[in-house]
Amino acid sequence: MSVTTLRYLAWLGFVSAILALILLALAPLGWRMGLWHFRTSFYRLMSSSAFLAAAAAVVSLAALVLGWSAIEAGDLALAGIGLVLGLVLAYVPWQYKRTLDTVPRIHDITTDTANPPPFVAVMAARSAEAASPAAYEGAELARQQQAAYPDLAPIESGLAPGVAFDRALAAAEAMHGWRIVAKDTAAGRIEASETSRWFGFTDDIVIRVAAAGNGSRIDMRSLSRQGRSDFGVNAARIRSYMAAVKASLKS
Repeated sequence: MSVTTLRYLAWLGFVSAILALILLALAPLGWRMGLWHFRTSFYRLMSSSAFLAAAAAVVSLAALVLGWSAIEAGDLALAGIGLVLGLVLAYVPWQYKRTLDTVPRIHDITTDTANPPPFVAVMAARSAEAASPAAYEGAELARQQQAAYPDLAPIESGLAPGVAFDRALAAAEAMHGWRIVAKDTAAGRIEASETSRWFGFTDDIVIRVAAAGNGSRIDMRSLSRQGRSDFGVNAARIRSYMAAVKASLKS
């Protein structure tokens, strides 16, 4: 293979990796700016970026292996950048797809599937965003959640509801990225929202503290505004928050 061809391969791999990077960057940017639907970002731009990045990695690797002792250091550097960048950029969409395939296509998770805590204060924001319905979908959704996240459960405490509410509120206020929307001591309800950094997707959270026996019970619900699958984010959020509440109840 000629030196000219090897140099061409090095440049082709590098340029392909840059184009893959641009496509990946456009995916959240276009959605945030309202230029296209987030499905276009996931299924067209990110998919195209992944294929282009994989091709860039293959071409760059070929340029490195075949041209190691034939082309100049600058061309080898371009091939190296194309290889590393291509592998990284191919990994990001692959990881999204892998996660999507390993979690159920649900986005409404709660510790009480029989009587989920209702949303009140965030409903205006959900309506303004044309979000998915906040009404709980019932038995089939509960079945899918139980199969995927059987560990999610309410917290039962011997503390009086008012004291438990204060602990629950303190834990919510300490959660990184949460924005407290409402706190109603009389109703035992806390509402919050959290927005993802990359795509800017917002999930809504409601926490219910109610009397139970001689103490209290804390339930939580986390619901995405957009999409059918939440990539497991809502379940992870509930685990993280409930662990924080359990720790505060022991102190």
